[in-house]
Amino acid sequence: MISVLIVGDGNVANHLNEAFGKVDEIQLTKINSRKLENIPSADITILAVSDDAIAEVSKKINNDFLVHTSGACSIKELQNKNNKGVFYMLQTFTKNKPVNFSKVPFCLEADNTKNYKLLEKLASLIGKNIYKIDSNQREKLHVAAVFVNNFTNYMYAIGNDICEKHQIPFEILYPLIEETSEKIKSLAPKDAQTGPAIRKDHQTIKNHLNLLDNNQKEIYQLLTKSIQNGA
Repeated sequence: MISVLIVGDGNVANHLNEAFGKVDEIQLTKINSRKLENIPSADITILAVSDDAIAEVSKKINNDFLVHTSGACSIKELQNKNNKGVFYMLQTFTKNKPVNFSKVPFCLEADNTKNYKLLEKLASLIGKNIYKIDSNQREKLHVAAVFVNNFTNYMYAIGNDICEKHQIPFEILYPLIEETSEKIKSLAPKDAQTGPAIRKDHQTIKNHLNLLDNNQKEIYQLLTKSIQNGA
């Protein structure tokens, strides 16, 4: 039995609370980070708060082993006096959107082997894909994740805006999105690149720019130039 305390009330905290709550081998407690007057003890205390709050909140927690869930912050952001670690899940978490943790990569770090093994055991109770990733690696991984997830999703938002403006159902693009995602599992992304930028279809590019507003045009030109420079 592993006792786990989750501190936080955001998307990550709530999704972890739901997943751990289904596991008999976990004794689970959850509190809000604003209510730290009486902090229950636990084998692992998981601090699932915003990046900017990690240092301040961690100062108030004296449990034996405290970990944060941030991809962007070093283990050194934790200001508690005892053992430290990181329990980072490389996934996008959205309210009321279920997460299949068996497919989520768990990126773990701890200040000693014993604590790492404990984190590994905890992760294995809800997941399968476990990686030992230190703070330096995780910082770079998080930047990569922003490109493939957050920035890509913003591209979807632009595509959706264009479709809505011209009364086209966005769902027409779903098969294209799915094919691109599947293709990079067997091809390097650069090898999978298609479109007018890589083909240097200048007239098509000019026609596209005439259809876009200023913000969209700026993004289109920047990405087109970047694709061509990297070809």
